[in-house]
Parts: sequence; structure tokens; C-alpha cells
Amino acid sequence: HYFIQSNLRMTLPLLGAVCLLTTLTTSLQSNPPLLPLVPYPQHLDILEGSPAVIDPRRFKFTSHSNSILLQEAFGRYHKYLNLHDYVQELPATLPSLQVEVKSSSEELVLETSENYTLTVTRDTALLKADTVFGAMRGLETFSQLVNTLNYTLPPVDITDYPRYKFRGLMLDTSRHYLSVGVLKHLLTAASWSKLNVFHWHIVDDPSFPLCSTEFPELCARGAFSPNHVYSQEDVLDIVLFAHRHGILVIPELDTPGHTLSWGKALPGFLTHCPGHGNIGADYGPVDPTNEGVYSVLGRLFKEVTGLFPAPFVHLGGDEVNYGCWKQNANVTAWMAAHNMTGNYDALENYYEQRVLDIMKSLNRNYIVWEEVFNHHVDITPQSIVHAWKGDWHNVLANAAKAGFRSILSSCWYLNRISYGSDWTKFYQCDPRSFNASATYEEQQLVLGGTICMWGEFVDNTNALHRTWPRASAPAERLWSPEYIKDVDFMAPRIEAHRCRMVARGYPAEPTFKRGYCKKEFSWRK
Repeated sequence: HYFIQSNLRMTLPLLGAVCLLTTLTTSLQSNPPLLPLVPYPQHLDILEGSPAVIDPRRFKFTSHSNSILLQEAFGRYHKYLNLHDYVQELPATLPSLQVEVKSSSEELVLETSENYTLTVTRDTALLKADTVFGAMRGLETFSQLVNTLNYTLPPVDITDYPRYKFRGLMLDTSRHYLSVGVLKHLLTAASWSKLNVFHWHIVDDPSFPLCSTEFPELCARGAFSPNHVYSQEDVLDIVLFAHRHGILVIPELDTPGHTLSWGKALPGFLTHCPGHGNIGADYGPVDPTNEGVYSVLGRLFKEVTGLFPAPFVHLGGDEVNYGCWKQNANVTAWMAAHNMTGNYDALENYYEQRVLDIMKSLNRNYIVWEEVFNHHVDITPQSIVHAWKGDWHNVLANAAKAGFRSILSSCWYLNRISYGSDWTKFYQCDPRSFNASATYEEQQLVLGGTICMWGEFVDNTNALHRTWPRASAPAERLWSPEYIKDVDFMAPRIEAHRCRMVARGYPAEPTFKRGYCKKEFSWRK
């Protein structure tokens, strides 16, 4: 598909060569054909017959569906087909792709079907999906099948669906600000790797860029500057943009720790502990003994759930600084009056329970970092436990035994960079490998995972190329069948995917020491 060479002399064969194997029927699991597909589909057969040939200028996507989302997707993929110079070498045999969508619903939740089937022969192509979002996944696969050297496609029969229902990308916009335009580029690339969740770590200690109408001082005083904020119009723009690409936006407002930026606008909200606060400050976590805190959180979370229609809010709950609470005389006195003397786990549990009660009143489910589960907070059965530390195998195992759903991030911190092709370490991690003796039911409680790009050293200047195509490795782990895990089988495909991103105008970084793309990236003058 793209001619690739590295110091290892790895070459991805042209699709035309694959198409010559017209009598081949392949057993996917034992010998999957090397096609430039990322993520690789669940079931794929090379059919008998000649390859299809398209004229990208005249090729059409057709459907009886009146979905605006689908029509927008057709426009995107028609553009993608026409990014390369077209020289007609073979007469076109395939005029169109017929798309059939079973359901007219455009609701996007974790349970939304993304299943599709795709059949391509010399002169026909049919994509069937349960929903418009399944159709989007199929359109991406169809576009990846097109050999842009001669515009041929192999005759194939594909049945595809995600292995995990939760396939997320976390972006941190507090430590460094990411503009709306950069966020959109990152989400567009996420859709190319069939991710379906944007975990927006929107606020933290360094800044509070989310503008609130209930508490306008939060972004006025908590953001880096008036130029480093997200208006409510910006939030709506991102949520709708993500929806049009099949991505659900889940906001995170992490408390009671990671809240220094809140305190600038909310006197009395944080615990005062001179010299013992977060990052050397005089203030630490939220003061759980201040009753006014819960009034603020109730109003703020009500506003946030109105901005973000996702059925989940990520409530954080990690890295709470008990040392600050210990230094505050009012907190100590309150704990004594409530029979909690010295038991800071109980104090945290009290706070978390009050927050969870707020979410229950708002009819929202929630995701929490693993500490909330580890500290035995009474979370609801609908909660999702988010593992991020090194002992993730035990966290997922314990959560499953307790009947809770979980997701994994521990081995997918993209901000931890290293020299060379470090995507391979991300590729080798599988959430459901937490316990070889786990029952099927326990394994199914692991919903998937979130690929994290924390913002300590990431902003508009490097977020795009540092994230992709490295995130494509865990993205395939979250979509493709378990047995598609050979690094050597992935290596030429991820570089082909990288070149495909570059051709589409995205500055994805190389995965090999040497090589080139047919169409190189160039900044606009």
C-alpha cells in the first residue's frame, strides 16, 4: 500500500500483489494476510476473483439512510480517496460503495453497536452496519484497503466488531493548554484507529480552563490566561465534533486532590496547611469538613452534566495528600467529633461518598481512579474502576471479583517517551491478561482501556506527532482479536498507517529508523 523500507529491510507488499492471489482463501488466525489495516479486523477472507479498480474522482458512497452524520462521513472519505495524484492505469470496475445502516438512532453510548460487514468484489462493494457509527468504522476500513498506487482493492469479505467496548484517549489540558483545533486533529486521528472515547482531563492543579456560568471566577482566576480557556461554546463544539466521528466525550473533574486551581476562585474550598500543600503550596486537597464544598460541587457537576451528555463523569480520586489534612487543626477537630481520629481513609471515604451522592442525584454514572476502589469507598455497581498504577493486574482482578467493571491505563502512558520504536511496549499489553485463571464473566467486566497523554511536556507544538501513530498500537489491542499481537506483523502496518495519516495532512511521527512516505507532510505556507 505504501512502499516502506527500514534498516530491517521490512517491506509492506503492494495490495496489487495480494490481489493477484485470486484463488486464495485464508485462515485469518493461522495466517492473516498482510494488508495495511489498523486496527486489524476480527474476520477477513481474501475472495476468489480479480481486484476491484476505482476512479477516485468519480467514486461514490451511496445509502438510503438520511443520516447527516453518515453524509458527512461520506464527504470525509471521498476527500481521503483523492489525496494522491491519480493516473488512470486500469479501467475502473467499481463505481460505488453501497452502505446499509439498520438503525436510524444516532445515540452514542458504550453499548452502541460498532459492528459492520464489508464485502468487496471486482464490481460490487457492500457495507452493512447496525448503526451509523458502525458504518463509520467500515468506511475507515474500506479506505485503508485502497491501494493508492493504482487504486485497486483486493476482493475481501470482512466481519468486524470491537473486542473491547471502551477504547479511550485521555488528553490533559490543564498542565499545558491544547487549543480546540489541536483537540479536533487528535480526535480525528483517534477515529482513524477506531477509538470511541475521549477522556478529557480538563482541569487539574496547574489550571482550570473550563469556563463555568455558575462560577465564572474558576476560569477567570484559575486558567493560565483569558487566552487559555474553553468557553461553553468551545465545549459544545468539541462534543459535537467528537460525536460526528463516533467518539464519546467523558470529562474528568478530579477531586479532592489535584484542585489547587479551584482554590483561587473559591475561598475556603481547599484545606489550609502552610508548607504542606500540593506542589509545595500552602493549600492541599478539598476540605471535606466544609459543608459549603458540597453545595459548590452540586452546582458545578449539574452544570458539567448539562454540557457533556455522556452517561459518565470521571471523578478522579487519586493521589490525595493526607499530610495536608493532618496539619489542619479544624480537620483534626472535625474528625474527632465524628469518631474518625487518625483515620484519613475514612475521611476520604466520607468525602467521596458525598460526591457520589451528588452524581446519583444527577442520574449520572461515574469512573474513578483505582484508589477510590482500593480504599473501599461504597461505589455503585455501575461504576467503572480505572487502573493506572503498576499493580494493575491485582486491581483488575480484585475489581472483577467484587463485581465491578474496570478499564486499564497503566501500560499506556504515551507521555513516557523513549528512544526508538517504543510503540512495541504499548502493543504487548492486554487488559484481559490480568489473571490467567479468571473466569469468562470476570474477563468481560474489563471493558477496555484508555491511552493517556499527560501534559507535563506536551502542548500545541508537539501533541499531534507525539500521540500518533504511537497510540495506534494500543488502539489495535483494544479493537482486534486477541491473537493479532505479533509485533513483526504490526510493524509494517503501523508504518503504513502512519503514512496514511501523513497523506491526510496529519504530522504523525516515523516508526522506523529509515524510510519515507509516498506523500510527505508539509506545513502550509
